[in-house]
Amino acid sequence: MPPTSPRFLTLADVAEVLNVTVRQVYALVRSGDLRGIQIGGRGQWRVENDQLEDYIARQYARAEVPDHVDEHMPADDVTSDR
Repeated sequence: MPPTSPRFLTLADVAEVLNVTVRQVYALVRSGDLRGIQIGGRGQWRVENDQLEDYIARQYARAEVPDHVDEHMPADDVTSDR
């Protein structure tokens, strides 16, 4: 039995799921934030459905970080008063 949803999505499909523009999805793929593959001679991009779900989960996890915690500073980093 074939899967109910396609394994690979076009950038337009991803844009529809995320409710953003195709240009924004292209930027996510080019930056590496969202993993995709280039196929064909014309270099069309495809994003695997699992990769999109992983990206969404990472964004939720990122949103759960308390505002007062600096992402770039380890939580156990102590600043000394000199």
